[in-house]
Amino acid sequence: MRVLVVEDNHKLADSLTRGFRQEGYAVDCLADGEDAERRLLISHADYDIVVLDITLPRKNGIAICRSLREQGVMTPIIMLTSRDTTEDKILGLDSGADDYLVKPFSFEELLSRMRALSRRPRPTLSPNLEVGDLVLKPATQEVFKGDKKINLTLKEFRILEFFMSKPGEVINRQQIIDHLWDFHFNPLSRVMDVHINNVRNKLKDDYGTTLETVRGIGYRLRS
Repeated sequence: MRVLVVEDNHKLADSLTRGFRQEGYAVDCLADGEDAERRLLISHADYDIVVLDITLPRKNGIAICRSLREQGVMTPIIMLTSRDTTEDKILGLDSGADDYLVKPFSFEELLSRMRALSRRPRPTLSPNLEVGDLVLKPATQEVFKGDKKINLTLKEFRILEFFMSKPGEVINRQQIIDHLWDFHFNPLSRVMDVHINNVRNKLKDDYGTTLETVRGIGYRLRS
């Protein structure tokens, strides 16, 4: 999962960024409202969720959210604010936010609300991902290959989740980096390849779903 944090309180922004990275998420952080709106209008498909403060320089979160929704950007948004009146909550939700969290809040509650948004039922999708003999359960962060539970690190889990959302597709290196790492990641690093190789080895057996290299292009999850 890739998260965009829009928060001008640098201490809180740093704390959220560290926390998300410890959970295995890729994180980008912005402190300016207009910069955030511009980023989301251009690159909203790169983000799975936005954590958006209301009080921001140049453009506030309510105006950003309303503008994004009017232009068809439907990326889930959780608003952060110190305003806790019923009227403020209604204003935030009516502007298009999916959830509203009042400061101060616990990081665990924010994570829980993010997981709840990611599990929202869709007409054609199961809460679990299934490809061949693989079953991935986002709610519990468990993976099974047949009857066998596969133990993955957080980053390995996010990688497999991404591939299972695009079964059979050839995914190139840049797509993986854009989805799972932030802007500071060095694309020449071999870190990504090491993680993917670890996932492949943990899935490896004589049958069933495999993560294969497509030479010169990228990788594919094949059942």
